[in-house]
Amino acid sequence: MSGLRPAAVPAAAPAGLGWLRISLVFVWLWTAAVSAWEWHGQSLALLDALPPAWAGSKPWLIGAGIALDAALGLWLLCRPGRAAYAAALVALAGMTLLATWVQPSWWLHPFGPLSKNVPIAAALVLLWRQSAREPAPCPGPSA
Repeated sequence: MSGLRPAAVPAAAPAGLGWLRISLVFVWLWTAAVSAWEWHGQSLALLDALPPAWAGSKPWLIGAGIALDAALGLWLLCRPGRAAYAAALVALAGMTLLATWVQPSWWLHPFGPLSKNVPIAAALVLLWRQSAREPAPCPGPSA
């Protein structure tokens, strides 16, 4: 089944990887902003499937999600590197597992709120593999 293996990544980073990183920065910062803006609307409603015992933790979960999204977005913007990409990948996996637990039907949603995490994870792995051990200066899509 060698046909299913991804092609080897070239030694020199393709020019578009900086824009790929900036697109991920946008995803995290936009998610933080929208989650904060919609705190008492959609953000709380998305957690309605939690067990009643978790009702009091909804604001804390939303706040933690906003803080994590904002921190990852800023980290990827200002200090991109292997640690930032690895942290983003771990956070993405954790949030995906939590969202799957809260609402497994999101995997079957036509807009793909969870399935979109698969190409995001692939982008993070690609950036991680291509990144230098030292972070690039802030800001810009050049790294």
